[in-house]
Parts: sequence; structure tokens; C-alpha cells
Amino acid sequence: MKLGLAQIEVLAGQPDLNAAKILKFVTQAKSQNCDAVIFPKASISGVYFSQQLALLRECEDFAKEIAAASNDITIIFGNGNKIFTAENGNLVEGVENVDVQIKIDAASFALNKISEIDKTNAALAAKNNRPLIYVNSVGIQNTGKTIYTYDGNSKVYNSRGEIVKCLPPFAETLEIIDTPEIDNLPALPAQNEKPVAQIYRALNFGVKNFLQQIHMSKIVIGISGGIDSAVAAALYTKILGAENVLLVNMPSVFNSETTRHLSEQLAKNLGCKYAVVTIQNSVDSTIRQLELTPVTFLANYSTEDIQISSLVRENLQARDRSARVLATLAAVYGGGFTCNANKAESTIGYATMYGDSAGVLAATADLWKFQVYELAQYLNAEIYGREVIPQGIIDIVPSAELSDAQNVDEGKGDPLHYDYHDYLFRAFVEENLTPEDILNFYIEKNLEEKIGCAEGLVQKYFPTAEDFIADLEKWWKQFQGIAVAKRIQAPPLIAVSVRPFGSFTEPQNAPHFTKKYFALVEKLKN
Repeated sequence: MKLGLAQIEVLAGQPDLNAAKILKFVTQAKSQNCDAVIFPKASISGVYFSQQLALLRECEDFAKEIAAASNDITIIFGNGNKIFTAENGNLVEGVENVDVQIKIDAASFALNKISEIDKTNAALAAKNNRPLIYVNSVGIQNTGKTIYTYDGNSKVYNSRGEIVKCLPPFAETLEIIDTPEIDNLPALPAQNEKPVAQIYRALNFGVKNFLQQIHMSKIVIGISGGIDSAVAAALYTKILGAENVLLVNMPSVFNSETTRHLSEQLAKNLGCKYAVVTIQNSVDSTIRQLELTPVTFLANYSTEDIQISSLVRENLQARDRSARVLATLAAVYGGGFTCNANKAESTIGYATMYGDSAGVLAATADLWKFQVYELAQYLNAEIYGREVIPQGIIDIVPSAELSDAQNVDEGKGDPLHYDYHDYLFRAFVEENLTPEDILNFYIEKNLEEKIGCAEGLVQKYFPTAEDFIADLEKWWKQFQGIAVAKRIQAPPLIAVSVRPFGSFTEPQNAPHFTKKYFALVEKLKN
């Protein structure tokens, strides 16, 4: 039997366009004398779409239209959660009349997901001693908050469970294969691609396609001289071209000459448009205006003065940069401005609402800080082939530079030990662990092994149990407290992990510690 593997791009909620593409690939398969052509799961409807009855009826109508084209070829495709076989104009549910195992999918990209799919498929092929055909879709689909990339990676497994054919990732293609030849094909060598390469490919594909879908071709990026904004600048510049990217440095009195120089060097290296907009005058003006504005209680006409605290002054800087400068420049240039968040910051809400947490897209918000650094090195070495992100940006201490307490020239920065907290927060988010679990690991002296950080960090940063408990409780309260509200209002992100924010329910409940956790705390104290 001659099969066509149709790895196509699926547009969620666009059954007319999807059906037209399916029929186009059916014609191509017929022209190559295929006996059957196989499409991905949900290839008419997409995975994430509005469940309007009219749209569902239209999806069914297009399924019948596809069946009408099956007079001299078998067509296997998906609509919603169902799989159909069309043959001789008839449409039946399920897979019929094929002499190999068929598995169609709509699996989005996530690190380590491909290897898990391969293990499952290989085991199934070997167990039944029959070749297996796996067809997956490409493209992007979103839930509103989370943008998923679909990488395809459709494969053919022989009856021994070995991969003998692999379709290119993130590309539409029609691969033709004769089923009797599958067991005679040589097994492909194991793929040992680095995770950072997979992350870059997914982000590049996701950002490019998302911007095309929303018809946005220009981007404004606030660059601080730090790693997150530098990676965002390099990523968007490669996608849109330097002429369509405006980089803006917005210093206050707390920004060092070091980071100002690094920002300018980044812009030079990338060849982007560059602007320096100082915010100190506007920040001072806002503070002065508010502190000179009396607040009156109209019941008795008593008044009080507004006092701007140091923390509010820090937040004011972040909001001035995003809500005033970047939003206005984006409107001027007819584009959008980015949110340069990472997953560690999002986990504990280390961002200012309506400030640096704002933007049209948070491309790197599903990356832990260590992954952001890895991506910076990868962009320099593999994508640009030169140092576009200055080494000084990679080496400098991460800092928001919003006060004297965050002076980078004095080695002061964010209130996080990323080499430890990245892994602690990852345990919270991606492994669904709680303070009870973490404290158990701490007592058993295997915490670093369990969460994956380097040995010796716990003792280095937390000399006593009291220090460790205080840090753990502080960030757990943030993670389940104010950070939830910030994440709810955050921009959409590109998913690269199995558990990105937006993919699971996060009610705004009070932070909770279990009874066993408090018992463990007492055990440590005694």
C-alpha cells in the first residue's frame, strides 16, 4: 500500500481554509498514485476554537465534502476529537482498511515531549510487531493566554519500533511511503539536539506566526542592558528584520553608565533603530504632582497628604517606561511593544503590574532564567554567528536598577539567587510540589538532587534552617498570592514547557500550607 503522510498546518476555527488545504493535499496524493493519505488529528477544526453550533455544523459539512473526494483514495483525518476514514465517498468513524498501525495527533511542542511520544509509539509498534505511522500537525494555536507551537515531527516506525522516517519539524510536507518497504528501511540515528536549539526553533516559529496572525510587523522593545531584553531584541530582530525593530533605553538616575553603554552596544550589533528616552523628569513630575495634591474627606472636609514610598517610586519607574513611553512609541510606529518576562519572575510576581509585565507578547515568559542565558549564548554562536548580545550583558548581575539597592556597579541586583530559585520555582510550577515536599527534601538532605540545582547552594545561601524556611515561605506566598493576579493580567506567552502558565487553573485563593508542613517546621525548630 502506498501512503501519503500529510503533515499540514492547521488553523484553529478556520474549517474552510483547513478543508481547502486537505483537498489540495488529497489531489497531490492522488497524482502520486497513493492508495491512502493521512492527515493530523483535528485537521478540520483545530484544537482550540469557539464551540459555536454553527461552526461545529460547518466542520461536519466540510468533513462530508472531504469524503466526496475519496472516490479513488482513502482519506484518514481528524475533526474535533474524532478520527474519520473516508473511502468511496463514504465517511466512517475510526481507521479502517490500512495494513499498518495509524496514529494521528495534534500534539503541541514541549521540551522532552518528542522523546516521550517516540517511546510510546516505538513500544506500540514493537508490541504488535507491525509498522506504525504517526502524523502530527504544524502551526500555532492558542487559548488566549498560551500560544502553542505544533512542530509536526511525524514519523514512521518499523515493526521493531525503530524510526525509519522523520518529517521535518515546523514544515508542511507530503511524504510518500510504500508500506511493504518500511521494514527494509535503515533505522535513523538517534537525535541528540540540544534543548536550547529546540527552544529557539519553537520561539522563532511561534513569534513569527503569531505576529503574522495579528498582522503586526513592527515591534518596540525596552532594553535595559540586562539579559532578558537583550535576548528579546535578538529574537525579534531575526524574525522581523532590524529595520522593523525599535530598541529604547529609558534610564533613570538609578541606571548605571555600564548598562546604558551595553544597551547602545546591543543596538549597534543588531543594527536596529535606537532611542534613549530618560524618564527621571517625568517620574519626578508625577511624584511632585501627587504629593502636592491634597486628599479631601468630603464628610468633614479634612485633608491629608499623599506620601510616595520608595517601593511605589520603583513601580512608578516601571509603569512610566511601559505605559507611557513604550506604548506611545508602539502607537507611533504602528506596532506593539514586548514584555520581556521570564518564568522565574512570573512565578513570584517579580514585575510591576501595568509596567514591565505589560506588552503585546511575552515570548520568553516560559523560559527559566538559566534557559534565557543559554538562549543568549545560542543566538550569538549559532544564529548570528557573532557576538550580537555583548558578553558584558551575559556577565552582569541581573538587576532591575530601580533603586540604589540594585546598583550593578556594586554587584547588587535582583532579590533572587537564580541558580537556586530557578529550580525551586520550577518544582512549584512544573512538578506541582509544595513547601511540605520541599521541606521534606531539606530534612532528608537531598533537596538539591531532587530539584536539580547544583550541590552546596542551599548551605551557601541559607546557613540556618530558619533562613531556609523564611525564604521558602516568602516565595510560596508570592507564588500563590499576588503573583496569580499578575499572571492573569499578563500578555500571552509562547509555550515551550509541558506546564506553561495559562495551561492550568489558577484561582485567586489565599496561599496555603499543609498541617504536615507546620509539623516539619516544628520538628526543625526542636
